[in-house]
Amino acid sequence: MVDLVEAVRALPYGRPSDRSVAGLLRERRGTCSTKHLFLAQALRERFPHTRPQIVHRVYRAEREQIRERYGNEVAAAVPEDGLVDVHRYLRIQIGGREITLDVTFPGGEPWDGKSSLPLACGAGEDVAAGEDPDSDKRALEARYCDATVTPLCESPSSRHLQLLRRHAPERSPNDAGSSREQSTATSCRAYAGC
Repeated sequence: MVDLVEAVRALPYGRPSDRSVAGLLRERRGTCSTKHLFLAQALRERFPHTRPQIVHRVYRAEREQIRERYGNEVAAAVPEDGLVDVHRYLRIQIGGREITLDVTFPGGEPWDGKSSLPLACGAGEDVAAGEDPDSDKRALEARYCDATVTPLCESPSSRHLQLLRRHAPERSPNDAGSSREQSTATSCRAYAGC
């Protein structure tokens, strides 16, 4: 299981031209949405006892947080008071307890197979996804984010992050309600049965 998690995490961050698991596997890159959708499917098939749950976090990305991850040029495009975005990650069961996995970006300390991986977003409201996680995420984006610009975690590259969502002041992420969401040589394709 550790190899699977690390293989997905090692995939470069970037939006596939087809925002699907097939696109991720074909282009060998993904975003929070495609990486976690694939990982949830693979864990359900190979490690069903982990009971993977896709979770969407509605959170406010602060300018300094964006600066640390993407640099000054991108941070300059973020409104002074930040912006609201929706991030996808997983919750799984390990050894009788729930942990979080976030494989959005390559790198970091290797996963130990039992502890949570840190989330690539700030604090916010978590919403567990249902049968159609992509539809659920689009609904949250429509409710909380400006749909006319590219979502933060779905941007294909740092240059495109200049088209970040603008915070809609009349919407609050607290309105969402909360509910209980290694190497590049290792191919994710092997885990998909392709």
